[in-house]
Amino acid sequence: MDELPLDRRTFLNEIEGHLLIAAARTEGRTAAARFTARLDWLTDGQRAEVERHFEAEYLTLTRASWERTAERGRQLRHEYEETYRRLRQRLLAACLLGCALLAATGLVTVALT
Repeated sequence: MDELPLDRRTFLNEIEGHLLIAAARTEGRTAAARFTARLDWLTDGQRAEVERHFEAEYLTLTRASWERTAERGRQLRHEYEETYRRLRQRLLAACLLGCALLAATGLVTVALT
């Protein structure tokens, strides 16, 4: 109980990660069982070995897919943040230009009256 308090978001992300891995393992085992069911010539030991390798390969491919998805998400986030920053700069410039025009119009109006 003397541990540092854990950030909720980090904690929930960790739980989600464990659940995703558990689901991927289950999917891998199910796919391995379906695959080896067609190989009726395998002995029980061979079947277990093929299923174990199949599940490991399935998890490796799943992890690679998740990493590609995460990387693409980071790329998109960077692109969107850059676009948003440029839009904010343009909006600020337009507001400043509008204020300058309004001030100039006011000065001209005051000077003419």
